[in-house]
Amino acid sequence: MFPLNKQKEKKQYDITPQHLSPVVLHRSKRMVLDSIGVGLIGSTTDVFELALQHCKLMYAADHISSVYGRRATKLSPTLAAFVNGVATHSMDFDDTWHPCTHPSGTVLPAVLSLMDMMPAHSKPTGLDFLLAFNVGIEIQGRLMRFSNEANNIPKRFHPPTVVGTIGSAAACARLLSLNPSQCSHALAIAASLAGAPMANAATQCKPLHIGNASRFGLEAALLASQGLEASPLVLDAVMGVAGFDAFYEDYVPQPLELSQNDGHVFLLEEQEMGFKRFPAHLGMHWVADAATSVHKLLVEHGSGNISPAEIKDILLSVPKSKYINRPFPDSEHEARHSFQFNACTALLDGEVTVQSFTPAAMRRPDLLSLLSRVRLQHPQDNPASFNLMYGEIQVTLAGGDVVKRRCDTFYGHWRNPLTNESLRKKFRSNAGVVLSSEGVERLIDVVENVDRIGDIGAPACVYKRSITCLKYNYFLQF
Repeated sequence: MFPLNKQKEKKQYDITPQHLSPVVLHRSKRMVLDSIGVGLIGSTTDVFELALQHCKLMYAADHISSVYGRRATKLSPTLAAFVNGVATHSMDFDDTWHPCTHPSGTVLPAVLSLMDMMPAHSKPTGLDFLLAFNVGIEIQGRLMRFSNEANNIPKRFHPPTVVGTIGSAAACARLLSLNPSQCSHALAIAASLAGAPMANAATQCKPLHIGNASRFGLEAALLASQGLEASPLVLDAVMGVAGFDAFYEDYVPQPLELSQNDGHVFLLEEQEMGFKRFPAHLGMHWVADAATSVHKLLVEHGSGNISPAEIKDILLSVPKSKYINRPFPDSEHEARHSFQFNACTALLDGEVTVQSFTPAAMRRPDLLSLLSRVRLQHPQDNPASFNLMYGEIQVTLAGGDVVKRRCDTFYGHWRNPLTNESLRKKFRSNAGVVLSSEGVERLIDVVENVDRIGDIGAPACVYKRSITCLKYNYFLQF
C-alpha cells in the first residue's frame, strides 16, 4: 500500500493535493454533495432516530462533533461518525462504485467528525479534506480490484463493512498525518473491526453497517495514533495466515505502479461513481427503468392509467441473487431490496420515489395485485454483477399482447452518470427536507468551492463566506 503521511521517505512516494486532478476534484465533490444530501434526508428516518437515541442514552455527553440534521446535538467524534453513517445508508440512497460498495458513506462521516475534534489552529484546508476523502475512496477501490469475487453482487460479507472500514481508517490516518508505520497499524486494526453478514440486508440493521464502518475506521486511526500496533501482514497474501483474504478468498494484492511522472493516478480518474435516482438497492434501478418504459408505452396507447385488470402476467429477467428476490416485502427495507416491488411500482406509477416506500404506498391494492402476477427468471447471460447485468420486463396483457423492454445501463450508473444538474436536483430534494431553500443553495456553493477553502489565492468573499458558514462543522447543519 502507499504511505498516507506527509513525510517523504526513500523508495516511497507522497500523495499530495497536487495529485488530485481536475477530474478527481470534480467527481469527489459530486460524491460529497450527494452523500451529505442522502445523510440529511436519512436523518428523518426511524433507524437514524433509534441509533441517535441509543448513543445519547448509553454514552456520556461529549459536545464535539456535529450530527446530520440536528443543529443542537453533538456527540463524541466516533459516535457522530456512527450516527451520520447510519443516516447516509438508512434509505439505501447513497453512491455505489464498481467493484460493488458504498464508498462515501463510510468515509465522509468519519472525516467530518475527525475535523470537528481537531484544534482550531490545525484545521485542514479544503484540499486537505478532499485529499483525505479521496485516499479513503481509493483504498476501497484498490482492495476490491485485487479480488474477482468482489466484482459480483455479494453473498457473504456486505462490502462497505469490509473495505469501507479500512477506507475510513486510511482517510483518517491521512488527515492525522500518521507516519507509514502508524498507517499500516491503522489499516490492520480496522481489518479486525471489519465485516458484517449479508443476512442483515433488507433490515434496519443494514444502515448500521455503514455507521460502524465509519466509526471503527476512525477508531482504528486514533488507536494507531496513540501507539497501538497490529500485524503488518493483514493486507498481504500470506499462506496459512488469514488476513484480508478472510473476506475475499481469491484476494491477491499487487504492487501499485507509478505513473510516468512518479505521481499517483486515482481510480476515480478512470471510473465515475454511480448515483441513485431513488432510494433502493442498486439492482432495482435496472428493472425500474425497464418497467418505466413499459408504463409510458401503455399510457400512450391506453386510457392514461395502468390498471391491474389490463395485465395478465409480468416476467422479470434478472440476475440470480437471493437477498433481492422478495415477492411480497413486509417492510420498507425489504421493499428497497425487492426486484418485484420496484418493477411493479415503476409499472404502476411510471417512477419510483422516496414516497414509494411509505406504508400507504406499499399497501395499495393495485400494487399488491400486480405483485401477485410477477414471475422471475435468471438467464445465463445475466450475471450477478453490477457492471454486467441487465433488467428486462415482459408484460403480457389481458388481451394477449406482449410488451417487453430491457435496460442495460440505467441513468445514474457509472457508465451513464447523472449530470451535474440532475445531481443538484436530487440534492435539493433531499436536503430540502431538513434545510431551508437558502441553506440548501449555500451548501451547494460551499461544497462546489470546498477546494478553495484555506487557499490564500481564493477571493476573499468566497473564503470568508465558506469559513463563516462551515465553522469547520463542515456541511452539517446551516
